[in-house]
Amino acid sequence: MTKPTVVLVHGAFADGSSWTDVIGHLRASGVDAVAVANPLRGIASDAAYLTSFVSQIDGPVILVGHSYGGALITQTGADADNVVGLVYVAAFAPDVNETLGEINARYPDVALGSALRTLEFPAGESAAAEGYIDHEAFHAAFAADLPVERARTMAAAQRPVALAAFDGAVTGAAWKSLPSWAVVAGGDQAIHPDAERDMADRAGARVVEIDASHAVAVSQPAAVASTILDAVAAVEQHD
Repeated sequence: MTKPTVVLVHGAFADGSSWTDVIGHLRASGVDAVAVANPLRGIASDAAYLTSFVSQIDGPVILVGHSYGGALITQTGADADNVVGLVYVAAFAPDVNETLGEINARYPDVALGSALRTLEFPAGESAAAEGYIDHEAFHAAFAADLPVERARTMAAAQRPVALAAFDGAVTGAAWKSLPSWAVVAGGDQAIHPDAERDMADRAGARVVEIDASHAVAVSQPAAVASTILDAVAAVEQHD
């Protein structure tokens, strides 16, 4: 097998720069990696965008999704012919017809719930209502293991997500047929760690648990990259 390209998919309230240090570790190990710009408009349209992006890459692809990005890799892994593995990083791994809101409702509240704020747009605008994290609450809810000033910068640069994204559902669940890995963030206050554990167990994923916040790819990039490299090695050996 040609060495797979790693495609990194950020989640809500973040952008591709959240993968910067992970990319550095992967490239230092000889693995090509690229962070895709997630539109954050809704599962169906965002996954279609990701599938188109992935389908234009020559050779095999390992998809890595953080947070909401996990739902997108779940769908695109079922739709794109060249995906050979999935890595969930503090991420949703929904089943078919299961919304992210339904997943969250099964677990105790986390800090993100009370930290969300809404941006409203006039009727007729292309953007729907969006959610963002209150800047003062961002550190506790999203990045508690990062320095306060770093979290403040991330809060100021966060990308809001269409609220409808949490009501959408995947129509295919790639973890049912593709090998999967999962990084569980033990201190996550955006997705409950038990939700991450249960979804990883359901997917039959190989699990690594890290004592980190939801922003684990930023605070612990070497550990996240190590799991991705394990996935790369495993799919190469399988071939």
